[in-house]
Order: sequence, then structure tokens, then C-alpha cells
Amino acid sequence: MGTAAPGCPGEQSSPEAGNLADAEGTSRTSLDTESREPAQPTGGFNPGDFFSALLQQLYIGQPYVPRNLYVPVDFEDRETLEDLLSEQVAGGDSRAARVHILVPQRGDKRALIDLAGTNAKQSYDQRFRVLKPNAKAIQEELQDVLGLPELPKRIECFDISHIQGAETVASMVVWEDGKMKKSDYRKFIIRSVEGVDDFASMREVVTRRYKRVLQEEKPMPSVVLVDGGLGQLHAAAAALESLEIINQPLASIAKREEILYVYGQEKDPIALDHHSPVLHLIQLIRDEAHRFAVTFHRKRRQMRDRSTELREIPGVGESTTRRLLEHFGSLQAVKQADAAALSAVVTRGQAEAISNHFRK
Repeated sequence: MGTAAPGCPGEQSSPEAGNLADAEGTSRTSLDTESREPAQPTGGFNPGDFFSALLQQLYIGQPYVPRNLYVPVDFEDRETLEDLLSEQVAGGDSRAARVHILVPQRGDKRALIDLAGTNAKQSYDQRFRVLKPNAKAIQEELQDVLGLPELPKRIECFDISHIQGAETVASMVVWEDGKMKKSDYRKFIIRSVEGVDDFASMREVVTRRYKRVLQEEKPMPSVVLVDGGLGQLHAAAAALESLEIINQPLASIAKREEILYVYGQEKDPIALDHHSPVLHLIQLIRDEAHRFAVTFHRKRRQMRDRSTELREIPGVGESTTRRLLEHFGSLQAVKQADAAALSAVVTRGQAEAISNHFRK
């Protein structure tokens, strides 16, 4: 979430993922191949990864991006994200100002970020503290809101992600028995859709997911949830119908308005109270699907950009590029390696060509 710095037009600090008041307390801003590899378990919260994913969620594909963004910690792909957001802002205009992601260590900007962090913690506690002690009650209310035949035990949620029409991917995250089940997360590369078509992409990914479920004779989830409005809802419904899956509870949550649409009851959209724990649960699942999709998209873009630069070197093809990145771990490490180190992975001639290329 972002907060405009008082007296600093075009500047924003980005300290959290919920609602956040600025220092004056007046303004608010709100936030193929199917991979069957589960989300990798983390050894704890990683602030750098969090803020990288958050900035992408807030600003990629959005009409307004502040020229200066302030974050409390540095992160690995900060410069890459600066380039990406600067390209987005420029839109072909070479005179457009560059976007900077800054990490203030002291002074007014640091004080603003610390204040935002305090506000973020209070906002989070107020929003989610109700989820833990009343999980059963929330399930019962969700059952009532969506008109489900039984208590929801498993929700599978889908999100589509692309940047300016490139590298469209999708994610599926799973909520089961009161918590997110990361071992069941899936990510998809969209195969059949050209250009930007979120509806067709949603139809493809839902078809692929539940075709596999049928083939493996696994149970369907209590609810299929999609990120989007009526278009995404009907695309998912068409996918299920094509597989002859009927009577499957299906719903969507529209961004910004935060309105729920239940398939078969589209004429009666559901607008839950903003303090409703059911709405908070659905938002939590939806936001996790978006985060997972954006993170996957970022990794694919980084790999593509790294591969492109290496393949520009004469004699270096796709397989050589893959070996280099797997061995050294990053493009920067390849750039810093001397010919002797490179020769452990590629031929002597290729090693010299690579070394010369990055030392021009």
C-alpha cells in the first residue's frame, strides 16, 4: 500500500498491503505448461520479496506511477523493477521522468516509513484478528453468503497476470480447512491465447486444471473463485461446462468495487460490509492468488531478459544459456566470471566470447 509523502508530489512510500493513512491522517490509498511444483516453503517472512511483489501488484499496468517510491528495505530486483516501471511510464516518450525506488535510512522519509509501518500493523491486526478465533463461524457465514450445500472446506482461486500483454501466466492458490495450502498451489503458462485476453486465458486455465482433476479422479473444491468480474466468471463457467462439470459452486470478486458475483445469481451481486470477516477471507485468498501470479510472471520475465542478453553473444544458444544460468545462478554472476570459470561450463571459445562481450 502506498502513502503520499506530505509536500512531496509524485512521491510515495510503500510500507504495507492494507489501508494506510498518511502522516496527516487524511488521505488513504488501497491497494504452457502447468507447473506442479508446489510453492517453496519459506524459512520465514522475507521483507524484500514482499515489497517487490507489493510494488508490482500496486503499479504494474496502472495508469499512475509515482516518480519516487520509498520502501523500508532493499530487494534483489529493485533496479529491474525500476526499469520496468520507467518503461511503463514512458510509453515510448524518451523525455518521461524515470521511476526511482528508494530506501531512505534516516530523516523525514525514514520517519514517514516507520510511521506507515506502525499504521500497517494496527490495520492488519484490526482486519484479521477476527479470522483466528471464529474460523468455523466464518465458514458458516461464507456458506450462507454463497448458498453452498455444505460448509466450504476447500477453495481454489485463479488469477491471470501479464504486463503490457507480454508473458501471460496464471496462478491457482488453495485455501483448505482454514488456512492457505501452499503445497497445492499451481502456476500456468498460457498456451493458446495471443495478445491480451483475460477471458480466454481464464477459460484455458480453468479447463486445464479441472480436466486434470477429472483424469486423476480427484474431488472438486467446495468453491471455484476467480479474480475479476462477470467476464471472468462466465469464462470459468464456460470452461467447466465444456468438461460437463455441473452444479459446481463458482464465484468471482471484482477488483475495486469488491463485489461478489455468484454464478447463476449474477443479477444479484453481493456487496458485503467492508468489515465483514467473510469479505476479508475472500480478499485474503484473492490477494494471495495475485501475489503468486505476479511473482511467477516476474521470474519468467527476469529469465527471459537474462537469456536474451546471453543469446546475443555469437556462439551462445539456448542450451548454453540455460547451463550458464543454472551453474552461476544469475546473469550478474556470469558477467563477473572470468574465462577460466566459464570454461568449466562451456567451451574455451565460448568462454572467451562471453568474457570479451561483458568487458567491452
